[in-house]
Amino acid sequence: QVQLVESGGGLVQPGGSLRLSCAASGSIRSINAMGWYRQAPGKQRELVARITSGGSTNYGDSVKGRFSISRDNAKNTVYLQMNSLKPEDTAVYYCNADLLRRDTISYRDYWGRGTQVTVSS
Repeated sequence: QVQLVESGGGLVQPGGSLRLSCAASGSIRSINAMGWYRQAPGKQRELVARITSGGSTNYGDSVKGRFSISRDNAKNTVYLQMNSLKPEDTAVYYCNADLLRRDTISYRDYWGRGTQVTVSS
């Protein structure tokens, strides 16, 4: 079994900061890319940020310059530092990992259950 567990969400005022964490655990052989997606009520899930095992990153246009993704490969953990938060950043944030389990031969996507981020005064 593989689990992705997010933490760090909550309520923050506009202009504030939050740091999300996501730890992958279980029978994992290798992880390629890890990332964060978000879904606001009534909207489709969208990419926030993604990072490869080598450290290459890409960001959604709406968060460029404000959010920063990083990872600790030794801990199978990905982080999302969110600065200058806006009310439109309010959403459920989901962790994603493209990983290879020890008992399989192909990579596949795994998702966390999500953590709520609310930006409001």
